[in-house]
Order: sequence, then structure tokens, then C-alpha cells
Amino acid sequence: MPHQEEKIVRRLEAMIEAGTLQRDPAQLQIATRLDRLAVALAGNRAQRKSNALGWLFASKRQQQPPLKGLYLHGGVGRGKTMLMDLFFETVPIERKRRAHFHEFMADVQDRIARHRQKLKSGETKQADPMPPIAAEIFGESRLLCFDEFSVTDIADAMILSRLFGELFRRGCVLVATSNVEPGNLYKDGLNRGLFLPFIDMLRAYTDIIPLDTATDYRLIKTSGLPVWSTPLGPEADRAIETAWQHATAGQKVAPAEIAFRGRTIRVPLAAGTSARFQFKDLCEKPLAAADYLAILERYKTIFVENIPILDANRRNETKRFILLIDTIYDQQARLFASAETRPEALLATRRGTEGFEFDRTVSRLIEIQSEDYAEATRLKMSDS
Repeated sequence: MPHQEEKIVRRLEAMIEAGTLQRDPAQLQIATRLDRLAVALAGNRAQRKSNALGWLFASKRQQQPPLKGLYLHGGVGRGKTMLMDLFFETVPIERKRRAHFHEFMADVQDRIARHRQKLKSGETKQADPMPPIAAEIFGESRLLCFDEFSVTDIADAMILSRLFGELFRRGCVLVATSNVEPGNLYKDGLNRGLFLPFIDMLRAYTDIIPLDTATDYRLIKTSGLPVWSTPLGPEADRAIETAWQHATAGQKVAPAEIAFRGRTIRVPLAAGTSARFQFKDLCEKPLAAADYLAILERYKTIFVENIPILDANRRNETKRFILLIDTIYDQQARLFASAETRPEALLATRRGTEGFEFDRTVSRLIEIQSEDYAEATRLKMSDS
């Protein structure tokens, strides 16, 4: 069993050896930092557990220098989420939570609402919700890992300084990824002056580390792999699986949900900015263009498996498929698909407007497979 101080580095080395990851000195350097933090967290936990009278020395512990977390920032596709997920999986503590930042803040807002209801009903006399909420969160999670840290909501901005002031004081450790360095969080936001103390806290309680690498690994991982695999069968399944493994290497794969207009769009499998669907998930359900756009706003690489021949009995599915491809193309997202046949032969019966619209779909599917489209996608993702 590898020593804890080498776990993340060894995982990266194993992926490099297997050919699913390119060697990147910047990633390995950050992995070393994360391994050190994991060791410190584990050692801190072991020290507390071995001290049966630890509660007597709480005031002394609070006087010790805080254990600093990490704030990783850099462009999209540089491996920030992969590194954080490897850290979260390997750090040997129980009280830990990994969440998208906006999901966490929605939870905090719910807790505030519940506290105010208790205050109104007389269940508590504590007017300030932050101390009890912070104590509750810290009781559940000493380590908080946030992906895609971005502050755009004024309500969140006003809460953060007070909430994390309480959390950091209790010894909470934060590891976060973001596309921007702390000084650019909530930039030009309303009443930003009230948010600035939180930036100071981030700098005091986390090591700010840029992930400076010129390579967008989302793009090179899938270069050279077939975009459209046909006919359906074991060979097409293997092609899709290979592309999926390359696109998601080192990332946590799990089902996901997108809250949209009071409904939930279910994503069977997702990792980072890649999502994997069956044809029936996207085209046999009552989804519209707005739903597809909501998916494409979160995921930039879409996998669609088992696309059938679109015959006269699948008119609704055909219309949704046309909308889906239009949305993927308009958003310049990447597509990997397995289908019964090549794009120009998918529509069994051509008639009226539907036939003309599908001609456009075929043209776009052919372009999506081209090197020019891949390059345009690469440039867009690099700028995003």
C-alpha cells in the first residue's frame, strides 16, 4: 500500500504510464502539495483522536497556526478538477464534502431559511444565523472541496465573509478550483466592497496556486478518436468507451442533475465538462431546445449512444434529434456518437420541411467530424 504522502502523485504516474494522461510538471507539483495537505489533515485527525482529553485543550489548539487549504486557479481543461477529485478520494478523513460551489451556497441559503423559521417560532433566541450554521457545517465536514468557485450572486457575496469567518475560526480547511484568481472574484459586482474581506480570508487561509499549463487536456485526450461510430455493435461500443475514458481520465464519473425551470434534467453519467447519454435519454423524452441549451451550458463534450434509424414511427424523436444537433453545433460543443448508420442514411423517410431540416442536420454532423470543427472547438474552449 503506498504511503499517504505519495498517493496522488502515484495515481498521476499510473495514468501517465497507462497513456491516459500526459506528463505535466505543473500538475505533478500541485499533486505533491495536495499529498502534503492530505498527510497534515490525517495527522491532525489522528492527534485529536489520540487525545482523550482533547476538549480540555481546545483553546490551545485554536491558538495554533491554522492548517491552510489550497485555491487552484487557471484556464479550463488544465486538470484542476481532476487533481481536486484525486485529493478528495484519497484524503483519509471522514468529515469531508465535495460540491460545486453554487450547490453548497444553495444549501447554506436553505439552512438560513430554516434558522429564521426557528427564530420566528421561538425554537431559538440566536438572531444571528451564521455561528450555528457554521458549527453545523463544520460538524459535518472539516474539509470542504469546491469545484468551479465563482461568485456572481449578491446574496452569496454578502454571506461568504461572515460564514467563512466562522468556519475558518473553527478549523475548517478549504480546497477549491476556479477559473480566476481570488482578486477577480465577484469583479464589478454590486456592493463589492462588502465582499473584499472574504478575498483577504482566502489569501490568509489558503495557498493560492496558479495551474499554469498551456495545454487544454480536454481537447488532446480525444484527438484522433472517431466522432461517429457505426454500425451499432461491440466495435462501436468499444469506440465510445475508449473516447469516454480518454475524455474523463482521472475525473470522478457519476450521474448528475440539472435544475431547469422547476424541473430536473437527468444526466446518466457526467465527469467535469463531459456528459454521456443514450439516444432515448435526449430524444425520446419531452425535451425542447431550451433543455438542450441548459445541458450545453454545463457540458462541452456530449456523448450520445445508440442512435437508431429514424423512421416514420419516430417523427417526434427526429425533430428532437434535429434540435439537439443544432444546439450542439451552435454551441460549438464536441460530440461523440454511436449510430445504426452514417448520418446521411439515418432518416428513413424524407418528406416536406422535416427532410430539408434533416439535410442541415446531416451537413452539421459531417462538419462536426472535421478537423476544422475540432480546431474551432479547441479555440472556443481555450477562451472560455
